[in-house]
Amino acid sequence: MFAIHEKPARLCDGWSRREILRVGGASAFGLSLPDLLAAAAKPSDRPTEDRMFGRAKNLIYLWLQGGPPQHETFDPKPHAPVEIRGVHKPISTNVPGIQFCELLPRTAQRADKLAVVRSLSTDDNNHDSSGYWLLTGYKYRGPNSRTIQPTDWPYFGSLVKMLKPSESLPPLTSVWIPDIMRLNEAVTPAGQTAGFLGGKWHPDRFVGDPAARNYKVQGLAADGISPLRFDRRMSLLKQVDRQFAAMHRGDVLRNFDSFQQQAFDLMTSGKARDAFAIEKEPDRVRDAYGRHTWGQCCLLARRLIEAGVRMVHVNWPREPGDNAVDNPLWDTHAQNADRLEDVLCPKFDVTFAALLDDLDARGLLDETLVIAIAEFGRTPKINSKGGRDHWGPVFSFALAGAGISGGQVYGESDKNGAYPAKDRVRGGDLTATIFHLLGINPLAMFQDPAGRPHRLTEGEPLFKLLGSEPATKQRRESTGSIARVPPFDPSLLLNTKFADVENIRGFDGASRPKGWRAEPLRVRSSGRNEESAGGMFVELRRTGFQPVRRPVSDSDHRGESKRKTDGLETRPTGVARIGVRAAADSAVMLKRGQQAVLAQEVRSPFAGRFKLSLRFRGSGSSKAAFDAAFGKQLACRLAFFQFNNQKKTPRERHELAAVSFQPKLGDWQSVELEKNFINPTPGANFSFGSGLGVAVIVESRGDWSFGTTGKFATAMLEIAEVDLQFIGKERIETVKV
Repeated sequence: MFAIHEKPARLCDGWSRREILRVGGASAFGLSLPDLLAAAAKPSDRPTEDRMFGRAKNLIYLWLQGGPPQHETFDPKPHAPVEIRGVHKPISTNVPGIQFCELLPRTAQRADKLAVVRSLSTDDNNHDSSGYWLLTGYKYRGPNSRTIQPTDWPYFGSLVKMLKPSESLPPLTSVWIPDIMRLNEAVTPAGQTAGFLGGKWHPDRFVGDPAARNYKVQGLAADGISPLRFDRRMSLLKQVDRQFAAMHRGDVLRNFDSFQQQAFDLMTSGKARDAFAIEKEPDRVRDAYGRHTWGQCCLLARRLIEAGVRMVHVNWPREPGDNAVDNPLWDTHAQNADRLEDVLCPKFDVTFAALLDDLDARGLLDETLVIAIAEFGRTPKINSKGGRDHWGPVFSFALAGAGISGGQVYGESDKNGAYPAKDRVRGGDLTATIFHLLGINPLAMFQDPAGRPHRLTEGEPLFKLLGSEPATKQRRESTGSIARVPPFDPSLLLNTKFADVENIRGFDGASRPKGWRAEPLRVRSSGRNEESAGGMFVELRRTGFQPVRRPVSDSDHRGESKRKTDGLETRPTGVARIGVRAAADSAVMLKRGQQAVLAQEVRSPFAGRFKLSLRFRGSGSSKAAFDAAFGKQLACRLAFFQFNNQKKTPRERHELAAVSFQPKLGDWQSVELEKNFINPTPGANFSFGSGLGVAVIVESRGDWSFGTTGKFATAMLEIAEVDLQFIGKERIETVKV
């Protein structure tokens, strides 16, 4: 925001020369006085015959930064070897003959609204330069695509801002949320600015998390500024504008005059503030999108489009601690299957489906083009860390909404999802399609500030995707399971208070779905004598039920919510038990190093500081039994560990940090373990290899026997809660690697 109450030398009318210059080149919305180009664009002589030209009034561009794997999203390869197809299975969508990955069950139910392209190709494995092609329509030809240069080709949203401004909100034609695009640490790649067009055509970025409490957009509020000051600012702008009164006033300059007025109108009328006031959305709607940054950004995009913004670019948001790691965003170099299942697909699938439904219900989908895309895909072959690396030769994206004929797949990749097999699509074809649907001729020419002509984009519109009706009217029931992919849960560990006593498995078998695993696991059955077997054991035991007061609401997805009185529900409570037991008629022999272990893999960990805590006490059949075991022979420790390989059995682990503790009979105690997982080299990645886990370990100190009293005996460590917190780490802004 510009200031107009400083104290330099003043002109006769009370304003300083410095202030006139500043106001002449600045505005609250990134606009400056026009540079008097004779024309922003010149139409091509080629006629536009396609009836979908200009069908889209608006655009929501969902940028899945990092690069989703085509195999586990829109292009599964069920007949490829497991090291290529991965562990996740395909499902049938609601359109016969089209399959998606099982991690997108909600999206699969809406395939009739989607046109999926499976043959997009940049042949570029770099985030920055591959993404540049899709964001501008041109290959990168500058000195360093990992930096923003004033000579960069304009981001296509900047051209939309210049050539197709919003009729109702011109200053907010092209909006970008929730942050600039960053690669590792502070690397800001090319392709996200207006480039050589100049700063006034930059997309309007609003940095902030709409999922945060008290979310506000800086620069749109009139807090602390009186109406008189607004009037004085407008008066000053008019004085400066008189300098241009005798000059030829083309469309661009007249439009900019309108932009100035609109900018102040927005600030004084509150229209923009209303669009960003996401807290006005009913809880039911906010919940449907997902109460996380991605979900609320997509909801905010709908609000902005509804308010009159022409296009909204939603960047997949970074998460705390995701810098200098080997699987940030969708960039899953390690633990691809786990990160997709735990974080990425639950967020995307729920939110994407909610966005399509919400737009449709409000009558906006017919006039809004929605695109979900990234800079590239991922390698066909899974690497030694269970990840997939960068892959630009072929990948997929999805389109829906205005001008898109849903229920179809365009293009084809080969049997391994490695290269295009049919109908290769290039970056310019994407931008040409966007311009065409927005009513901007992709063959149009525009001039740069030096007067040199340029074509808007390379490529041709993908006419086979366009239409006002679905490509097929055939439907079937999707085979996907929503229960298989529940909404995103941010918890690092599951079932931390052991309410679900059935959610525990042994060390053998698949590592997913995540949860508690134990060895030796004691499995109860109604037909078995609980005191018949002896030895070390781990079990979950229900302790009762606890009444919990919860809010009750009655609402529909459109959000008309009627609040009712609070209700009561009961929730189960439980504990984990680790110890040793002996039958009445025989002692149990234990050897040195013998263990009972309760373990769980951490869900999608990032590098940084973690705090692991345990609430526990000692328990047993008698004080003598407890003292004989935990007072002399059994040692306890709380540990972080790393899996040795992709089998992910806690039996094969490497401990990274541990703290010893000793329980007391009957007294609740606590213990904490903190560990900082970072690479000491600034900007270098820290890797958890095959995955990070936590464990509670009870281990025999030597060879000994337990029991022989003639009675059933047991001694246990009883655990009420395991809690894991990610404290985080600082981003190093000086790192440019």
